[in-house]
Amino acid sequence: MTNALRFPAADPKSAAEFFAAELAFEADPDDVHRDLQAGNTQGYVLVETRAPEAFAQARIPGAINLPYRDLPEQLDLDPELVYICYCESFQCNAATKGALALAQRGYRVKRLAGGITAWRDAGYPVETDDLVLASVSKVACHC
Repeated sequence: MTNALRFPAADPKSAAEFFAAELAFEADPDDVHRDLQAGNTQGYVLVETRAPEAFAQARIPGAINLPYRDLPEQLDLDPELVYICYCESFQCNAATKGALALAQRGYRVKRLAGGITAWRDAGYPVETDDLVLASVSKVACHC
């Protein structure tokens, strides 16, 4: 028996349910980039969940900064929008913590797969506090 099939694959119905649920929780950097290029972010807001220092250093264009550590109980956010949270990378869970906090406050959320690291690795631009589009090689997490 192969290692890859040591645990049998799920039946197609279960697999479809699982992968549909996974897509309900995550957004793809490529899809978000295409939306930004088309000027079509209707229905969602990108949320940088790291500390303000990281947000100042580099962020996805158009993102807002809501550090997960400092989220107040009451937020003045549009409840009709989806908030796509991101942090540094798969090794950082600030996006997960931010998405959890927003969901607990009644907002619909997703997490951006791979965070700003996956965004930069794909060659997509970032903003800095100078609002200059830049290519930044590494941003400190500050979570």
